[in-house]
Amino acid sequence: MDNVDRVLSPAVVEALTFWPRLTQATGVDVSVLVPFFNELLGEWPFWDSRWRVTRAGHAYPYEIAKDEERSVSRFTEVSVPGEVGHDDGRALPWVARVRFTGDRLVRFEAKVGAAVIGPALTEPGRPEPNPFGAVLTRLMEARGLTRHDMAVRCRRAQSTIVGVMRGASNPHRILLTEMAAALEMPEADLLAIAGQPDAESAAGRPQS
Repeated sequence: MDNVDRVLSPAVVEALTFWPRLTQATGVDVSVLVPFFNELLGEWPFWDSRWRVTRAGHAYPYEIAKDEERSVSRFTEVSVPGEVGHDDGRALPWVARVRFTGDRLVRFEAKVGAAVIGPALTEPGRPEPNPFGAVLTRLMEARGLTRHDMAVRCRRAQSTIVGVMRGASNPHRILLTEMAAALEMPEADLLAIAGQPDAESAAGRPQS
């Protein structure tokens, strides 16, 4: 279900970079995005082929690639609203999020109704790793800490640290508190990164 590194046709690139809300450009055929999105969805093994993209609107950019040497962004990312329809006549709103650089697809994600569907990191049928693991790994690397260092600082088994780094589990609040101290960063910041409430929120007390 990994659609990355696909070469985009000139027509698709033109449609993805047609932003009438920001520019005065006209005359671009965005209907080419309908078969493009259906092709991407068809490569996801879990996708129900009875649902098809029936309409795609104009793209709106989140990030715009720049040629400047010190540019923050080297890719373009846009959202494309539209609609998907089912064989039985049902219809749902649809939003695609597409990241690309030049004519190369980097990431494709879709929101169908209220459900966000994105590319997986594991094979179908296997659970996805917790994204906090990758963040923790980067935080450790930035501080020059090894798995052993973290285990010693947290007074935990190294296997516990490795499990969190691999995204095998959602770390408990107590472990996050220990990790924050080991990383020498505010506990509230690490809790926010991990999607955990802070102490006052968890206790149900009003924030000051």
